[in-house]
Amino acid sequence: MAFESANLDATLAAAAGDDPALFAELRRAFIDSLSKQVDLLRRARCDGNWQVAAMRLKGLAASFHAEAMIDLADEAINAAPGEPTVVRRMQAYVDEFTSH
Repeated sequence: MAFESANLDATLAAAAGDDPALFAELRRAFIDSLSKQVDLLRRARCDGNWQVAAMRLKGLAASFHAEAMIDLADEAINAAPGEPTVVRRMQAYVDEFTSH
């Protein structure tokens, strides 16, 4: 996951330029949005809500070039609503970024 974190940081650095405060704000916004969407996915109980949450996660991940999360979102899109394995892996992904 360190490679993924480096890719995200490079994307954010390109967007923030030489502004470390903007870099930190963008990183925080990504993590906050990611956390909220994973929570929505975790609480989704019907196909429609699950699919919407998974697609939002995929879009968010794509906008930040977070390839591992794109792959996880694709897994969720193809999984049954409430699939605990993919949700746990997504949470581990969020936790990894939160710890750095």
